[in-house]
Formats: sequence, structure tokens, C-alpha cells
Amino acid sequence: MIEVQSLSKNYGDRPAVKNISFKVNKGEVVGFLGPNGAGKTTTMKIITGFMAPSQGEVRVAGFDVFENPLEVKSRIGYLPETPPVYGDMSVEDYLFFVARLRKVPGPQVATYVRDAIDKTNLGDVRKRMIQNLSKGFRQRVGLAQALVSKPEVLILDEPTVGLDPRQMAEIRQLIRQLRGHHTIVLSTHILPEVEASCQRVIIINQGQIVAEDSIEGLLRAQSASRRVDLRVKRPTAQLEAELKGLNGVLRVAAEANPGQYQLEIDNRDETVEQIAHRVVGGNMGLLQLHVQAMGLEDLFIHLVTSEHGGAQ
Repeated sequence: MIEVQSLSKNYGDRPAVKNISFKVNKGEVVGFLGPNGAGKTTTMKIITGFMAPSQGEVRVAGFDVFENPLEVKSRIGYLPETPPVYGDMSVEDYLFFVARLRKVPGPQVATYVRDAIDKTNLGDVRKRMIQNLSKGFRQRVGLAQALVSKPEVLILDEPTVGLDPRQMAEIRQLIRQLRGHHTIVLSTHILPEVEASCQRVIIINQGQIVAEDSIEGLLRAQSASRRVDLRVKRPTAQLEAELKGLNGVLRVAAEANPGQYQLEIDNRDETVEQIAHRVVGGNMGLLQLHVQAMGLEDLFIHLVTSEHGGAQ
């Protein structure tokens, strides 16, 4: 449904996206995951035709985004990071306006608007002015405008940014309900959003794709690694470097609180034993040594802070 080939985008002499390629199949929900500044929004704007690439090709449903822009845009519903709503219109009037802009056939406009309102649970506020709604409801209105033409593809850029936990949960539930009815690309840096909504994940960092698979597949690839949460009472200045030098320790990150560290290690018990021996032998006061399997958050941190690129 979506094909991105050798896509690059430069802002002056600064590359924002560097030669990326990926596909999204019909009906998939794909999370486009990365830290702030990784190139997510730039890629979404290019896919939707809002921005031209420096090089590369994007096709939606077989149509080139820039050779056949009207064909592509008729198939895409787009929710940018800031919802494109008009505060001085009522919810219902605004959705009628958007439906006509999207060239929904006249006899079907009312039905399409009603369906979009029902899907986004806006019935109780459909007559209210958008400027008087909470941020959560305005986000729902933004999603409703993306849905009102019943597009094949939904591009959602940071759909829960700025929402409180309850509003975030409501939007994620709504996205899950849309699964199977649309091909969805969900751009975000919020890990629970991906875990709650997506079947496949593309991780981007510093403009480059550093991983692409199902969540299960990504975690399975990391199954040989474990995470260690370490806390000591009397850390030495050399402890972090000494831990990094131990056989089997793959990564060490000092936490904000003195004496707290997070380590990525291999799957050998001997590695855990080495860590404990070093701390206890140095009389540092071992307070915590907690070992657990790697999760999506650990994988994400590893990919955006390792040799694939520095933290954003």
C-alpha cells in the first residue's frame, strides 16, 4: 500500500532523512518510532505530499506521491501533530466542510460525517464550538477529519502528544478499533503507544532506519541480552568504566541518582556474578542487583544510543 524507496531529505546542508526504504502492506498498523528529531515528521510530510523529498520515491496504492498527487491525497487521511481544526466552527459543521473539501459525493456527505463522529465518540459534542473543547476532544476532532472521507490510508503523527493519561488511553483504544479497516502509519516516540496499537515497528534514529520487525521479532532478536538494574551505596569514580570492561557487559548507563546504573549484559549467569563480585569486593555497599529480560524500552534505548547513533 505504501512504498518508500531511497528517500532522503535535506534542510540546507543538514540531512533530516538519509536514504531510507520501507513498505507498509494493506491493512497493517505500523509504528514509526524514534526520538524527537529523528526524522519521523519529515517522512510523514513527504508520504502525504506536504513536502518534496531531496531524492527518492514514495508510492501510495501504486501512485507516485508527486506525479499523481490528487490520486494519493484522495486515499490518505492525515492527522498532523497539531490538529488542523477551526476553533470558530462547530464539530459537525467542520466535518461537513472537510468532507466537501475531500470531494465526498454529495448524497454521502451526511453519512460519512455521522460515521466519523460515531467512530471518534464525538456525538455528545457535535454541536459545540471546537475552541470550547478540551485538548483530548480537539484531538478526536482531528482524527475525525482524517477519517471523514473513509481513506484507505491513515497517517497519524504523534496523535497523543500533550494529552493526559486518560485521554491517551482513549485515543489508543480508538486506533485499535480502526485496525483492519485502514492501513495505518503511527508516528510516535511514546513506546506504550506502539505496544498498544501496532503490529510492526520501524525504528528511525538520526534520519536512518535502525530496526524493522514485529515487536515480538525485535524482542526475540534481543533475547540473548538481559537488563541489570544496579544500585550501590558508595560508588567509585571508576566504577562505570570498570563495569564496561567486564566480559559479557554490553552497555552501561549511569542513572541520574548517584550509585544507580542500568546495564545490558549477555545471558550468562557468570556475567551477573562478575558484577556482584566487583561491587562487593570493592566494598561499595551493594543495595540492588535486579536482572530481567530486555523489553521494548531497553531495545529502543539500545538502538538510539549505540553505534547506530547518539541520543537525541
